[in-house]
Amino acid sequence: MNILVTGGAGYKGLALTRALLELGHQVTILDNFMYGYDAALFLFRYPKVDFVKRDLRNLEKDDVAGFEVIYHLAAISGFPACEANPHSAQAINVAGTEKLLSFITAGQLLIYASTTSIYGQSSSICNEHTNIAPASLYAVTKYAAELLCMQHAQSVAFRFATIYGVAPRMRWDLMPNDFVMRAVQERSLVLFDSKSVRTFLHLDDAIRAYLMVLEMPAKMIGQVYNVGCEQGNLSKLQLAREIKQQVEFAIIDSTVPDLDARNFIINFDKITALGFSPTKTLQEGIAELAKLFRFFKPTQPYRVI
Repeated sequence: MNILVTGGAGYKGLALTRALLELGHQVTILDNFMYGYDAALFLFRYPKVDFVKRDLRNLEKDDVAGFEVIYHLAAISGFPACEANPHSAQAINVAGTEKLLSFITAGQLLIYASTTSIYGQSSSICNEHTNIAPASLYAVTKYAAELLCMQHAQSVAFRFATIYGVAPRMRWDLMPNDFVMRAVQERSLVLFDSKSVRTFLHLDDAIRAYLMVLEMPAKMIGQVYNVGCEQGNLSKLQLAREIKQQVEFAIIDSTVPDLDARNFIINFDKITALGFSPTKTLQEGIAELAKLFRFFKPTQPYRVI
């Protein structure tokens, strides 16, 4: 198939692109490459990959023409990045998505990367019909874009758990990645709202969910799915204790509230019924992250010898 991945040079985008190429698809990455080019260089070995340097805000009709499938990942992602760039969060996450939708045709399959962050703080177990209560600009803009995408005739939206794991273009701000990095390199971890519950999923399993749509489009089109597993519903304190099984560090439970106020338990029955189940355990993910951070510090400079 001929496939477009917006945001294809990002944390999930590069992993998804590689998986699609390994399956023999023709893939075009559309990205503004704001984080540079180095992480994407390994893809040049694949003959069926193309690159378009384009910001979503400057999208043109020809950029999306001719593709059978569009994976829409391009966004300002995460609470910290959206709070630091509020105008860009609106302009890219919402207006950029609106522009993309104005150019795609009825027959093109659109797969949108949404987030469980849109549930905010919920006292009930959240399934796909639970009332949405976004508590941050990131969640507000991602939900607005999800609503826009689901107006397209051939759409699927994935509300992903917090993704973690090692990737060519790392994100240090994702909670498990951040927690393991601090545990290994700072030997201490301060928890804010330690009892608040989030939900977690390894990057490899997120990519498996993306690929499911190509295998069973008729069953999935027109639907929204929470993507993760029940075992991934953990409080921050529980996550820290899982890390402590492999890394020696101090857990500091602060009484200061977290600015990113989320607390929810997610139900994943809908996607599980289609046969989705994660293959990577949290302990395996922690082990690979600990291995990375024992070797590499994100702030360490390059040295010319």
